[in-house]
Amino acid sequence: MTITTPAPVVPRDRWGWPKIIPPEGGEPVKYMRISKVKDLIDDRFRLELWGKRMVALGLVDRRDLQLAVSAHRGDKGQLDKLCKEALNYAQASAAANVGTALHTLAEMVDKGVELPPIDAEALADLAAYEDAMAPFEVVLSETFVVVDELKAAGSFDRILAYEGRNYIADIKTGAGVDFIAGGVAIQLALYSRGQLYDPGTGVRMPLDVDQDRGILIHLPQGAATCTLYWIDIQAGWLAAQLATRVRNFRTYAKKNLHEPFNTTEGTP
Repeated sequence: MTITTPAPVVPRDRWGWPKIIPPEGGEPVKYMRISKVKDLIDDRFRLELWGKRMVALGLVDRRDLQLAVSAHRGDKGQLDKLCKEALNYAQASAAANVGTALHTLAEMVDKGVELPPIDAEALADLAAYEDAMAPFEVVLSETFVVVDELKAAGSFDRILAYEGRNYIADIKTGAGVDFIAGGVAIQLALYSRGQLYDPGTGVRMPLDVDQDRGILIHLPQGAATCTLYWIDIQAGWLAAQLATRVRNFRTYAKKNLHEPFNTTEGTP
């Protein structure tokens, strides 16, 4: 039987970071979003190149943006806004919108809910998803957890039951998996070690999922295919711990690794 739970309303700060009641109680504190932990050590080289290409394509067809960039050459804030507009004009956000929609529609498939009117391409993607998911039972979906050890929190996509064990799973809708496998391993490792969290009381409840392997559900947009991959989340957990240490070092380094040079003090 599929268990469904309403998503809890978790307080967030103005940047969208969840505010979590500590295990010992007290005032809520900021936790890092699990989806962002991987960004600390991800290889973003290709993604950044893609973003630059999209900005260039967005600018080339928009005289208004070209003129605005020239006029605001020295205004970093305005240039950031214009680059974002050029990026969106090049439909860089379209893939993200489709991906979000496929996530929602896939959850409707899991629940057996009638789908709304959608195009043939999306229907084919969802048919492939339904076929790939046939061996599994969806135990939980879109559920919020906290990882107190690393002060991270977020909502996982699925817990899937397979051959007597529960596995944490994540849906990705991009074109390939080679360059995202490391980030997925980090996310799934964190989710697997998370606890269910009640934002009203701060009460935690443990998850019952495998700690060695998770599942990547690869549902590429418009491909009418869905492929599942085992993901090594033991390695992902080690990487998550490293990523957290990197973040802590960056925070520490901002104010603690330098001091004004004073010639009267001599050599330390």
